[in-house]
Amino acid sequence: MRGLVRKRHALLRKLKQYSEFVRGSINSVCATCNRARCLCQKTSSRRVYRLTYKDRRQKTRIVYVPRRQLPRMRKMIANHARVRKLMEQLVETNIEVFKEEARR
Repeated sequence: MRGLVRKRHALLRKLKQYSEFVRGSINSVCATCNRARCLCQKTSSRRVYRLTYKDRRQKTRIVYVPRRQLPRMRKMIANHARVRKLMEQLVETNIEVFKEEARR
């Protein structure tokens, strides 16, 4: 039981490391016509980046990502994957703690 509680506290400490996270994906589109693949792609090499995500009502939202913020946004997306993994481990640990308490 104490081992499970220690494991839970360790997971919560790890979770604090990833306070900056976001769900979604980054897409690159043409700055002229806003398409991923376009005819003007050959003439205009300028690309812009957008974050695409789903809100609470599962509606797709798009946010412009400045080029200088692109590395930070990619790190935030990677952090989201880590947070999801840690949350799954935390749920499993909490279930094990609950089972141990129920046996007593």
